[in-house]
Amino acid sequence: MNIATINPNEAAHFGALAADWWDPKGSSAMLHRLNPVRLSYIREQIDAHWHIDARERHPLAGKSALDVGCGAGLLTEPLARMGAAVTGVDAAPENIGAARAHAAGQGLAIDYFAGELADLDTEGGESATFDLVTSMEVIEHVADPAAFLAGLAARLGPDGLMILSTPNRTAASKILLVEAAERFGAVPRGTHDWDKFLRPEELEALMEEVGLRVIDRTGLAPSASRGFKLGGSQALNYLIAARHG
Repeated sequence: MNIATINPNEAAHFGALAADWWDPKGSSAMLHRLNPVRLSYIREQIDAHWHIDARERHPLAGKSALDVGCGAGLLTEPLARMGAAVTGVDAAPENIGAARAHAAGQGLAIDYFAGELADLDTEGGESATFDLVTSMEVIEHVADPAAFLAGLAARLGPDGLMILSTPNRTAASKILLVEAAERFGAVPRGTHDWDKFLRPEELEALMEEVGLRVIDRTGLAPSASRGFKLGGSQALNYLIAARHG
């Protein structure tokens, strides 16, 4: 029996933000600032995992990618531009509607699906697997992180690469990501529940339980000049790459 991982309240919260998801100055402004840094890390890991030249414009050509918790497609579209056959999954139908409309306007063919990841099937009725699986700032919003990770692992192909990002549960993240960010409007109120944040060692333990082996982890920290940067402290946020063990 598949375990439901969607938290209806979380889905409703983010679905209400769908209309201006693509506005870099709107309610998702923080994601727009995070996205280039996350993409840089994803590209680094793609090149290392598949031994691809960093100058290659389409490193995912011939590969499939799955973006879980895709929102309106902020990360999904760049993956398609890297050459992947991309599927985006999100709990909120409103986000999927916005994602489809934006992708169409960009001339991108992306397969979008609203609902539980477990319900995503191929035309033949079998569960699809993917070369690349990404899920950015999502696991802290699901009802059952262990079941969610098991679902992600089941979708990862044998030589696949998985990349996640999530806030760390520290005193610093409680002050800066929850209290200050929501109070001063950097993110909409109710976006974060600090108690659901996972420490890196907790997330790695959950990944190991579902047969994943962590191959890299790095911090995602604020930068005075660039907004955010890779490396350094993992106290606020971190990215993690894994493959089947």
